[in-house]
Amino acid sequence: MPFLLSPFLLPLIALINVTPDPVAFQIGSIPVYWYGVCYAVGLAATYLVITREARRRGLNARLVDNGIIIVAIAALIGGRLYHVIDQWQRYQDDLLAIVMPPYTGLGVYGGILTGVIAAAVILRLWHQPFWKWADVIAPGIFVMQAIGRWGNFFNQELYGPPTDLPWGITIDCAHRVPQYPCTMYPPDTTGFHPLFLYESVSGILGAITLLWIARRWGPRMRPGDLFLIWLIWYATVRLALESLRTGNWTVLGVPTATIISVLVIVGALVVLAVRHRPGAADGDRWGDPPDPAAEAEAGLPADAAAEPEPARVTAGTQEDETDDGAIRPGDGA
Repeated sequence: MPFLLSPFLLPLIALINVTPDPVAFQIGSIPVYWYGVCYAVGLAATYLVITREARRRGLNARLVDNGIIIVAIAALIGGRLYHVIDQWQRYQDDLLAIVMPPYTGLGVYGGILTGVIAAAVILRLWHQPFWKWADVIAPGIFVMQAIGRWGNFFNQELYGPPTDLPWGITIDCAHRVPQYPCTMYPPDTTGFHPLFLYESVSGILGAITLLWIARRWGPRMRPGDLFLIWLIWYATVRLALESLRTGNWTVLGVPTATIISVLVIVGALVVLAVRHRPGAADGDRWGDPPDPAAEAEAGLPADAAAEPEPARVTAGTQEDETDDGAIRPGDGA
């Protein structure tokens, strides 16, 4: 079957063997980069996935309108900080490049850390269940990864060593790392592992898998199980791909992302085992999702949630929210 499909797949795969322009378009003299466009599209798709899952799970999808921007900004700050530390040799002599466009990298683990912290804080303030929302958000993060990683393609970054595989991508001389100079690896004949593509495909498969698990076994799962599975999935893929990356942040010669990945995998597996140990079997479960038809017959709005709305704070007053509103290998780590 792979042999029969190859004549049809190879022309599609070959489309990535180009050196793209990082600028999508210009508004006057202001360039708009593909990197930002990809993340904006990814954020919009993530919003759709999370709100849909929140409704299906009986949570208040309107809360996503308030929370997604806060969490996204926190994740961007953490991701950028991780990347700058990772690639400090590139920024130590040009500190302004840290905050000025074009942005050429975000560290996922940094974004996960600050994003989770921001989500935990606002959910606590809104009296919302963190673990339930974590399960709802997890497939959306995979969608963000699947779309956002293509920004690395347009920046010609997040690639691995040379490869003879048919999906190897071309990297021009200006975007090469010192290990792969054009004098030794001619652009016309050298392809590189598209690590961004591997992570993008992993994101697509991960999102589909989590959504399937939620529908197949969701009612019997404990809140937070899906989020822990997401952590294990991402960390495992990252651990496998880290061997193809060079020039990254290391501790005692070991890539920092490798250390973090191992800790995340082990930690998430331990937490899952403890949560499902004998004697903990009667812990809280998601249970069956609410029946939209029954809610409609009872006269409940489609987005009605069992959880209370967050409070909206105005100048000098505080009032309850209502249903009418809501408050190159080392890059792209």
